[in-house]
Amino acid sequence: MFSHLREDIRSVFARDPAARTSWEVLTCYPGVHAAMMHRLAHWFWIRQFRWLGRFVSHVARFLTGIEIHPGATIGRRFFIDHGMGVVIGETAVIGDDVTLYHGVTLGGTSWNKGRRHPTLEDGVVIGAGAKVLGPITIGANSKVGSNAVVVKNVPPGTTAVGNPARIIDSEQAQKREEKAGQMGFSAYALSTNQDDPLAKAIHGLLDHAVETDRRLDTLLKKLEASGVSLEDELATADKFDPKYLSKIVD
Repeated sequence: MFSHLREDIRSVFARDPAARTSWEVLTCYPGVHAAMMHRLAHWFWIRQFRWLGRFVSHVARFLTGIEIHPGATIGRRFFIDHGMGVVIGETAVIGDDVTLYHGVTLGGTSWNKGRRHPTLEDGVVIGAGAKVLGPITIGANSKVGSNAVVVKNVPPGTTAVGNPARIIDSEQAQKREEKAGQMGFSAYALSTNQDDPLAKAIHGLLDHAVETDRRLDTLLKKLEASGVSLEDELATADKFDPKYLSKIVD
């Protein structure tokens, strides 16, 4: 038990830059409290003390705002950041080094008995407000974007965003994400499948920026190959203010 607790505390320091001391983590982090109480609830559950397991789970929910069914199987170094509103169903299986943010639901899509909740393999990160539903598998080291709704398997090492979730695997999508990061604005969890006109406008702007950069790079290479030096002219170029796009979104 104490080895698990030490691992939990170290995992908080590894994933939350706001953590300052072990005492602060132990006393002020609801995700750590929820994980500790779940181990006790799960211990009761697998030994057929079902009411005791549910009662401990209920108390943990009251104290932390995190609801974990005592039947859920959770691996080591599990970290819930902030935690409020997290719901984890009975047949959910969570591997090692998994991170969940607030508002995440690992829910079911059926009233039938048996496996009906997701399996999260090692190293998975689920963004705030995401819903992962049904007996699906989120592959190792994959990510689910904020507010995504995932109802199909996610391959290992990929990123799923949007509602319904899609895998960011196209070259254009990857370039869009890279460009958004360079501009100081993240389009993470926005999907072209959304009807939100603002999301579509932002994607259009980012796609245009990517294409413009590509064309400028090609033009500059041809000019340099012709012996034309543009170092002085380009020294003050590209004064884009990354906060501007954020103001548009606010």
